[in-house]
Amino acid sequence: MSRALDLTRDLIARRSVTPADEGCQKLMADRLIRVGFTVEPLFFGNVTNLWARRGGAAPLLCFAGHTDVVPTGPLEQWQSDPFVPTIRDGVLYGRGAADMKSGLAAMVAATEEFIGAHPDHRGSLAFLITSDEEGPSVDGTRRVAEVLSARGERIDWCVIGEPSSETSVGDTIKVGRRGSLSGRLTVHGVQGHIAYPQLAENPIHALAPALAELVSRRWDEGTEHFQPTSFQVSNLNAGTGAPNVIPGELKARFNLRYSPVQTLETLKRTVEEILRRHRARFTLEWYVSGEPFYTAPGVLSRAVSQAVAEVTGALPKLSTGGGTSDGRFIAPLGAQVVELGVVNDSIHKVNENVRIADIDALQRMYGKLLQLLLLAPGNHPTKLREA
Repeated sequence: MSRALDLTRDLIARRSVTPADEGCQKLMADRLIRVGFTVEPLFFGNVTNLWARRGGAAPLLCFAGHTDVVPTGPLEQWQSDPFVPTIRDGVLYGRGAADMKSGLAAMVAATEEFIGAHPDHRGSLAFLITSDEEGPSVDGTRRVAEVLSARGERIDWCVIGEPSSETSVGDTIKVGRRGSLSGRLTVHGVQGHIAYPQLAENPIHALAPALAELVSRRWDEGTEHFQPTSFQVSNLNAGTGAPNVIPGELKARFNLRYSPVQTLETLKRTVEEILRRHRARFTLEWYVSGEPFYTAPGVLSRAVSQAVAEVTGALPKLSTGGGTSDGRFIAPLGAQVVELGVVNDSIHKVNENVRIADIDALQRMYGKLLQLLLLAPGNHPTKLREA
């Protein structure tokens, strides 16, 4: 059994449903201490975080990720216990197998191997791990980033082990993410008998034309690196339960995933203007999950691409698609941020899984990356290529 596979199984066996960590970070910390890391647990609320660092010199390469997982869903639909790591036909099953305990294990195993071979590497290494990525993301990486910023610790390069790949490990890396802006909307009406609509005010009818415009609107064309902004409704709720009553209010939840050509204020202003123009009476609360970030082609993206190519024989696609990630809290520290992980087709699903060969391949990719970034060019068999 490989070192990375062994650790992946140990991590899956811990029921770390968000925001619980259940000792996952201690498993990692104990191994990092043995190869020279100074470990600093950071607790905020009910969230467990880990900051571990080896060395004090620049540049600092940070591996980042999360130990928390989403709930299992219906247990009867799992072919095996989601917290009993099970191997069938070269595939490892369990909650967190892909998102992202295999990524964490590959990072730790690659780091152990690298330090064993190159204890006097240049620069520094760090791990930033949280148990609050799948939850509200308030007391996790966001808070650790605030601590690091306050004491002047700078991350130069950050690699997040989120499952970035689409069909084969390493075929896609994330070099940014869109922003996420959510709204909690209440449209106010007047309740009344459905046979006397002139004596009531139907909030559903008031919202319908505004909603049609919001959904059909072409918000922008995106950019070379970002998809266009999208507007999606996640919930609509109105009615008293009786078929002959016009409801007095409607509640809706919606989200805008937006590209950097937009600003938060422009998006808010546009939504509110459309609602007013259609004469909806409303109150609206806004929530920002994260602003967009992008890592332009540079040392980190070249190194990650080359590390992938050395293992797979092909360069990865660079993408900014998908949901948000904790990169949105790390990029503002001035770090270049890239996400590289296993295939994402089973994440958050029943029977989540990862190919065992992919765990080993990911470990090799991380190992190549460490060599490219933290060894002097003359000490590495293949010098980092220029863009």
